[in-house]
Amino acid sequence: MGERGRPRSFDRDEALRKAMELFWSRGYEGTSVGDLTEALGINKPSLYAAFGCKEALFREAIELYGAVEGAPIDEAMREASTARAAVEAALRINATAYCRPDRPTGCMVVLSAITGAPENETVRAYVAQNRQEGRERMRQRIERGKQEGDVPKEADAAAVAGFYTAVLHGLSVEARDGARPEALAAAVDCATAAWDAVCAVRPVAGDGR
Repeated sequence: MGERGRPRSFDRDEALRKAMELFWSRGYEGTSVGDLTEALGINKPSLYAAFGCKEALFREAIELYGAVEGAPIDEAMREASTARAAVEAALRINATAYCRPDRPTGCMVVLSAITGAPENETVRAYVAQNRQEGRERMRQRIERGKQEGDVPKEADAAAVAGFYTAVLHGLSVEARDGARPEALAAAVDCATAAWDAVCAVRPVAGDGR
């Protein structure tokens, strides 16, 4: 007996990539199910059968974004010889990626669901957690630098990571606002020049982050 049901008439991986770019460009709330079905070339039943619902599809799209766009950053964090070099590489790679002409500008994790209606709080919490995980990975790399001797022992790794994460988020917003690549590169120059001063900042009492 043949397999029951009709096989999917579309490439799920390609559909997910298109959904990722749509969410990246328009944001979660700015992308309707109708927008998705049109971009993916499928009907609503097929979309729901393949991905479950809009939020589930968005979460998969964020995961794909992290796997593809985040891979060079992860490699830099692992392979750079010092924490400073790792952070600078992350800044420069992202500054370049945020302005690529063949992709939406900025960072999907930063821009796609930073505000929204109360009923989408779970979506905002999900991307906020992704941002926090990125900050934590940077903190861990700076802690590794302290252990390996290329970051001062007294440096506040959380504060340093927080500063450079804020720079990354700012670069994303600037790119979405139309900043040119050379402007982002200049901002990275300034941020990396401040490394020693940032590492010299002492922990603030009561800072729980």
